[in-house]
Amino acid sequence: MSRLSGRALAGLVLAALLVGCGGPGATTGSAPQGSSASTSSSPSSPAPPAAKQVPAVGRSVPVGLRIPAIGVDTPVMKLGLAAGGTVQVPPVQAHDRAGWYENSPTPGQTGPSVILGHVTVGAYGDGVFRHLAELRRGERIEARLENGTTAVFTVTDVRTVAKADFPTKEVYGNVDRPELRLITCGGERTGDGYRDNVIVFAVLTGAGH
Repeated sequence: MSRLSGRALAGLVLAALLVGCGGPGATTGSAPQGSSASTSSSPSSPAPPAAKQVPAVGRSVPVGLRIPAIGVDTPVMKLGLAAGGTVQVPPVQAHDRAGWYENSPTPGQTGPSVILGHVTVGAYGDGVFRHLAELRRGERIEARLENGTTAVFTVTDVRTVAKADFPTKEVYGNVDRPELRLITCGGERTGDGYRDNVIVFAVLTGAGH
């Protein structure tokens, strides 16, 4: 699917405030004003010169995610909506995993596919997306799909933004090509949580077995 319902979109916005904050009892709190960005491009801006766009691939649920530049190689679980209407987040546990929001497109379909992960997991230490903010434009992300295909994405933008200024439309708005969004928490800790969100934007540049 390439479009999200109003309820699903609202849940995603709330999930962006909650995800990756690293421990039981983590809350959103009130985030300070202001934001910063590690790059200035928008997710719908042209991909870097080395990245060529390719046609969308068929729907297939992601089962793994690999990001060589930051040492990520993780299984991917499926996330739905919690009872309160927010998006579920991966459980806080020793063997941390990323999670794909099942009401977003699968990686490689047209639209923004959304994968969430923790930056820390409480007493267990670092989360699977601990080094997400270190990604740079042009770096590679591989999503392994249930049908045996690997959808390859190239990073077009990495942003750290205050949670109060989360760019909802840019992250979750419909787009006319296959794109990927990786989201975690970042910035300074504030009580049980973090001040900011780290958001990676990427575009599909290859697919194969």
